[in-house]
Amino acid sequence: MPAPRPRPPMKGPFWIIALIPLIILLLIGAYMVPLGGYSFCYFFSGVGCKSISEWLPLPTPTREYSDAEIAARGVIRDILQTPPIQTKTPKIAFMFLTPGTLPFEKLWDKFFDGHEGRFSVYVHASSEKPVHLSRYFINRDIHSEKVVWGTNSMVDAERRLLGLAFQDPDNQHFVLLSDSCIPLHNFNYVYNYLMDTNVSYIDCYEDHGPHGSAGRYSEHMLPEIEYKDFKKGSQWFTMKRQHALTVLSDSLYYSKFSLYCKPGFEGKNCYSDEHYLPTFFYMMDPEGIANRSVTLADWSERKWHPKAYQAQDITYELLKKITSINESLHFTSDEKLVIDEPCMWNGMKRPCYLFARKFYPETLDNLMNNFSNYTTI
Repeated sequence: MPAPRPRPPMKGPFWIIALIPLIILLLIGAYMVPLGGYSFCYFFSGVGCKSISEWLPLPTPTREYSDAEIAARGVIRDILQTPPIQTKTPKIAFMFLTPGTLPFEKLWDKFFDGHEGRFSVYVHASSEKPVHLSRYFINRDIHSEKVVWGTNSMVDAERRLLGLAFQDPDNQHFVLLSDSCIPLHNFNYVYNYLMDTNVSYIDCYEDHGPHGSAGRYSEHMLPEIEYKDFKKGSQWFTMKRQHALTVLSDSLYYSKFSLYCKPGFEGKNCYSDEHYLPTFFYMMDPEGIANRSVTLADWSERKWHPKAYQAQDITYELLKKITSINESLHFTSDEKLVIDEPCMWNGMKRPCYLFARKFYPETLDNLMNNFSNYTTI
């Protein structure tokens, strides 16, 4: 049997090959880490080298708050840290912002029927005194001022509604609705969805396009409101009582939008009802809002107003489709990007919308006929 053939000797010592990576690491560390006031890289370069702090990105300097900001943030912090008031009969305040008579009052009457003591109604009619048909709406009009679309008077009306509704300590959640809004679910579903939530449903997203921060933000809002904090969102919100109080207590940030976010200012068309609340809550309590609205508005047509529904559009299939949507879409104005996010409720994926707009008055009969079917869940 032949003897085993001897293995050829290794070319070059193995330890030298293994040492090369270690030497490279040591040189890199010596170049960056100072030693006794000097760095090893001084031995390799006559001009010296950078310290590790010079290699790291510079931190963003912290801006000093003005006296007004310190006071405002202190008040808001205390409000948010105060435990909510517990009442025996917690209610949802339904706040209607309308120019006059509500075309869907009969539908809302059917929605509210049998749930007395669990809701309250407030109507802000800015153009003409409404003619009410429902017992739930009679004597629920509040003192109002004229509201002009696109102006800060929209925000004034929202704050006016919140102020009146807040006076009732049983109102624990506040819902802003338009005259073209309809309910998508039955009352119990809506009540439990809002009362058991851990956030306010305030829409908030970034839009760096011409109809967002790039085309609407003004540097006159500095220093309190920086460009990076300027957000956009639907005006149709629902909010918890603590958040309602923060809005009512705010004068500093509200005044900035009142003065510098309006049509025609600096050649820009800024609409405060689309920017004030999203920006305010992004700065004050970003974890306390859902960054979406529970009121559906279909902006897929990318026009100045959302898609409007006519009588022939109203079918059981359409309404069930709307009630089952579980992802929220945001159409931004920068290169027509779409932000698509799942709708979460207390950590679970749930249908997004409790209400919807924009429905023409002529749809009332079809909605009434389908109400018991599409609101069963």
